Amino acid sequence: MLSFAQTATIRGVILDEANNPISGVNVKANTGEGTASNENGFYELKIPFGQEITIEFTHLSHERLVAKFSLKNGQGIEFNPVLKIDVEQIAAVVISTNTRQRVDGVVSVAPRTLRTIKGAQPGLENILKTLPGVNISNELSTQYSVRGGNFDENLVYVNEIEVYRPFLIRSGNQEGLSFVNTDLVQNVEFSAGGFQAKFGDKLSSVLDITYRNPVDFGIMTDLSLLGGSIAAETISKDGKFSGIAGVRYRDNSLILNNLETEGNVEPVFADAQTYLTYRFSSKFHLNFLGNISFNKYNFEPENRQTNFGTLQEPVALLVFYDGQEKDQYQTYFGAFKANYFVNEDLTLKFIGSTYHTLEQEYFDIFAQYRLGEVNTNIGDDDLGEVEFSEGIGSQLTHARNDLDALIINTEHRGDYKIDEETTVEWSVKYTHEDIRDRLVEYEVIDSAGFSIRPPNFSEPNLQPYEPFSGPLTAFENIRALNKVKINRLQAFGQYSKRTTWGNSDVFYNVGVRAHNWSVSGDNINSSTQTVFSPRAQFAIKPDWDKDMLFRVAGGLYYQPPFYRELRDSSGVVQPDVKAQKSFHIVLGNEYSFQLWDRPFKLVTEAYYKNLSDVNPYTLENVRIRYRATNNAEAYAYGLDMRLNGEFVPGTESWFSFGYLKTEENIDNRGFIARPTDQRLKFGALFQDYVPNMPALKMYLNLVYNTGVPGGSPSYADPYDFQIRLRDYRRADLGISYELVNPENTYNAKWKKAFKELSFGFEIYNMFNNQNTITNTWVRDVYTKRQFAIPNFLTPRIFNLRLSARF
Repeated sequence: MLSFAQTATIRGVILDEANNPISGVNVKANTGEGTASNENGFYELKIPFGQEITIEFTHLSHERLVAKFSLKNGQGIEFNPVLKIDVEQIAAVVISTNTRQRVDGVVSVAPRTLRTIKGAQPGLENILKTLPGVNISNELSTQYSVRGGNFDENLVYVNEIEVYRPFLIRSGNQEGLSFVNTDLVQNVEFSAGGFQAKFGDKLSSVLDITYRNPVDFGIMTDLSLLGGSIAAETISKDGKFSGIAGVRYRDNSLILNNLETEGNVEPVFADAQTYLTYRFSSKFHLNFLGNISFNKYNFEPENRQTNFGTLQEPVALLVFYDGQEKDQYQTYFGAFKANYFVNEDLTLKFIGSTYHTLEQEYFDIFAQYRLGEVNTNIGDDDLGEVEFSEGIGSQLTHARNDLDALIINTEHRGDYKIDEETTVEWSVKYTHEDIRDRLVEYEVIDSAGFSIRPPNFSEPNLQPYEPFSGPLTAFENIRALNKVKINRLQAFGQYSKRTTWGNSDVFYNVGVRAHNWSVSGDNINSSTQTVFSPRAQFAIKPDWDKDMLFRVAGGLYYQPPFYRELRDSSGVVQPDVKAQKSFHIVLGNEYSFQLWDRPFKLVTEAYYKNLSDVNPYTLENVRIRYRATNNAEAYAYGLDMRLNGEFVPGTESWFSFGYLKTEENIDNRGFIARPTDQRLKFGALFQDYVPNMPALKMYLNLVYNTGVPGGSPSYADPYDFQIRLRDYRRADLGISYELVNPENTYNAKWKKAFKELSFGFEIYNMFNNQNTITNTWVRDVYTKRQFAIPNFLTPRIFNLRLSARF
């Protein structure tokens, strides 16, 4: 007790110049006491009282900082030092601040870029779509495919906690906000393939988000014609409690009212999110991640006219609607994460999370259409109108779909640092999924007074020679009620080491995952399966004058089926669906160099995937419908390149290129293009400012994707429909002016209330390109032809924006 009484305490969070916590900083007093900062940058050091103590903060990649303290008996103070980057030391030492990202093959995105670069999408998808290998060809959607995969093949983590998205969404119009709130983000890392065993069982990519632990009080807000957001963060005086919370509201009326289909639309989306941390001691921290989301989409379509065809033979689809659509999606997510720092080498983590989604999709829409020729005579009063109807028909679509899904996770993770060069990581995770799904859909098609029956209708129609006495059958009719439970047990072990090979630095890790799952439910035969997934990465940095790093990664990647992959096109659950399997190999090179005395980096990756036990699917807008079979094989290969650096001093920009080819062979009928076979991709994010007025800034977001297969009509053979959608071309421009910048000082009192303040405008789809997402298939009863009518995306749209930080 005497020894305890004769000490004082210094604690805090060690930060870099971007206000990001730094782990592994050595904190040592001249009297011998010492400690190190943990993964959150937090440290706590007890020192003698009543004398001047010198404390030194040292880190391999940052400048040394020395501070002196003289504290009273039992006194505790908070000190949050900011360490500057030691440029000379990083140049001399191979392991710099971004070494882990280079070795792991992940792309890191600065939080300021996320908050600065806005767009039609409400989150970080505006950045992802400019990266090589990532395909987002729908500005209304937050979903993305990577290197030939689909939307269901991507992992998303927030502070090591896996997060989920709604199930029933079938179009980008219904989507609102992605889970990730960019106002809360500290770090973003993205891997497009070849990721480590510590990440879950998906085939395509990992998006690893870290929410920040605040070090001060602050408020930020963002307002635009599409909605707004506000976030607040705080930390207690003793540094034990910190929290950050954000609320977002989104109204897509500005975008959806500019689509071809006219009507009354009410697309309202809102969510609230928080990340809280309480440090009971320097050894035990408890975190909470919570999210509540409400999405509502009401739509009463009125009419639509789409002109297509050629200049010589223009054709128009004119549709008149009656009815409405009402969709609601409510999601609730909560997770606790406990960190126990046993010592400087051993960390134990315990995670528990619950995800609950209630989804409703109701619509009754009656459409009457005319398919006809368009008047192209310049000067006529009825220029552009339909003159002659080639076919008259109608369509009635009906849905009463409800889904209630509950997902519960419990997990233990740990990591042990054997020495400064070697780390072992492990995890054991149990997941329980309880799905209750009611699916009621039908579609009735009438063409020129004739009801179109489905192709698989068994009773022949011999009219006009014999009267048809069979029943009137809907073209498509799906009715199912599923109650499914899935239990999963997952585990991984991973070994990572850094060493040397001659004068070259070598980094490698090897790991293996195991995944056991069982499917059961009402009227379902129980099924249990197990897969093992070995993975490895190897990187070498030669001792060359040029700063180059070579990397190879690969392994077996399995994707055990989630509920949607178990449900076939008729709504029936097939419990024996196997995990899709992919042998994946990635070869990469990173070349860092100086150009115009500024840093640049060229990243090149070549990849190959060989897929077996593939579960074929059709893609309509963003709705994926699986066959729930494993009757296909597939492959994907390609090349991704990205050049990023300071093209303009003080700003980061990049240019991306991607080549991809992916095909599948269903039932040994031969290879055809997969729905995500996007052959070429160009992306760019360019930032600039006026040299004589640096407060006036600009960003330009460019994307060019070649067209993907446009799908096929219901019941049609995809081998007969391999036409592609038109190329996706889009340019978004944003211009802003900073009234208040944290690096400057101001005399005006009203400016002193802000840390940052800016306003500006944005132009989405600046060149007004007509991009398409799907085709609407219309049958002409006279010629028996089916026309693929393009569904166009948004035209040019203007938006205003105001951002502030207090």
